[in-house]
Amino acid sequence: MKRIAIASFIHEGNSFSPVPTTTAEFRQQLWLSGCAAKEHARGTRTELGAAVDFLDTHRDWQGLFLTCAEAGPAGPIDDMTFALIRDEILDGLSRGPWDAVYLALHGAMLSASSPTADLDLLRAVRRAIGRAPLGVSFDLHANLGAAQIGLFDVACGFKTHPHVDMYETAARTLELLARTASGEIAPKGALAKVPAILPSMNMRTTDGPMAEIEAIAAEVERRHGLLDVSVFGGFSYGDSPLAGASVMVHADGDAELAQEAAHEVGAAMTARLDRFYVALPTPTAALMQAAGATAWPVALIESSDNPGSGGIGDTTGLFAAMHAARPPGPAVFAFFADPGVVGQAAAAGIGGRVAVTLGGRIAPEFGAPVAISGTVDRLTDGRFRNSGPLAHGAHCNLGRTALVRDGELAIIVTAACQSPNDPGFFTLHDIDVHRLRWLGVKAKNHFRAAFRPLIPTMIDVDTPGPAALDLRHFRFRHAPMDFRRS
Repeated sequence: MKRIAIASFIHEGNSFSPVPTTTAEFRQQLWLSGCAAKEHARGTRTELGAAVDFLDTHRDWQGLFLTCAEAGPAGPIDDMTFALIRDEILDGLSRGPWDAVYLALHGAMLSASSPTADLDLLRAVRRAIGRAPLGVSFDLHANLGAAQIGLFDVACGFKTHPHVDMYETAARTLELLARTASGEIAPKGALAKVPAILPSMNMRTTDGPMAEIEAIAAEVERRHGLLDVSVFGGFSYGDSPLAGASVMVHADGDAELAQEAAHEVGAAMTARLDRFYVALPTPTAALMQAAGATAWPVALIESSDNPGSGGIGDTTGLFAAMHAARPPGPAVFAFFADPGVVGQAAAAGIGGRVAVTLGGRIAPEFGAPVAISGTVDRLTDGRFRNSGPLAHGAHCNLGRTALVRDGELAIIVTAACQSPNDPGFFTLHDIDVHRLRWLGVKAKNHFRAAFRPLIPTMIDVDTPGPAALDLRHFRFRHAPMDFRRS
């Protein structure tokens, strides 16, 4: 019986977020090991869900789930938390020897003292496991460099944005890892960096430049019989020496072919760089578009405070405009993260009245607080399971939540900060999005995975925030100067 160790340490670090990531955020989302981690992942369309199914279908492999930890995108992880999770993984690996090790990473993790936390972790894991085959799965927004290539035997990245192929990416990585461990293949990896730090607004793989690049990557993979070609857009808010887009290729026993293919796809990406930079309307202009819409609901998408990019659930640019405009029909704003307001709503009870201020609590430089007076319509424990295609079946925990209604506008307030990317977010609050005129969301491209078929009109909005569209708002210290667009 062959033995495989399975672990995950997933975090996307926003260098410009005022909110650091601590043990609390990992405890809120995922920090499990052993059977608890395995059963938590079973039946989910996630990386760990794929690992469970790999073991169920490969009876010649015995798997041990080591520490599996994940927190939503936010500021860098504090050093104590990073060390705790890293050391738990390393302690688990000390129970070897292993025939293979699988690690699920994001690829844009930052710690308080290191802008290359994923690289630091990979180096520690490689020291711990010696020559055992190591396979890694990465997010499409990973910030990667050549130093990583020599640390794992094989790796694959998501090929979709929205990321509806988490499961498939891990399954592909595990199959290649198993074939490597058996000696069937001898992967040789290569990386080509693309000279740009790209905003992800126009990085969807359903259309536009990234769709074209992914198609080219797939054609190159087929033409050369490669094991995998993965394109990475990079995470633009992660200030790291590794920041920027890249292409990673693995070939069977041919490092030169892998490098040639990486450069070929990288050149195709470089030729399309200008198309990743787009302009968005202001809230006022967006609301004018919404007022003229002929198909409802209209989704107003505020990406500058998208938790999926390290947003904080606190900026008021879009909400202030929606509140002042007084929606012409039923409307919802999702969301603000404010445990204090949730507590006030809970004290008032369903049907009770509250007078509160929303937003501007953490970072008033991104918009002043907005005062509202409304009725508490709903209180929840914040727990649901994803029903949409993004991480389908995954457990979600928003902490306690409240729905407060001020006229036609209902506002979801949560204790934790998480993007409203799944229908379960709204079902939890007894909201039927089909009945709405306007739906304001702190989200970005992932929102489209579930809601594109449900919402006929989507308008992306430009506002100030820790994940603002224009990267010139941010002061980079570590990222390569050549990669920054002036």
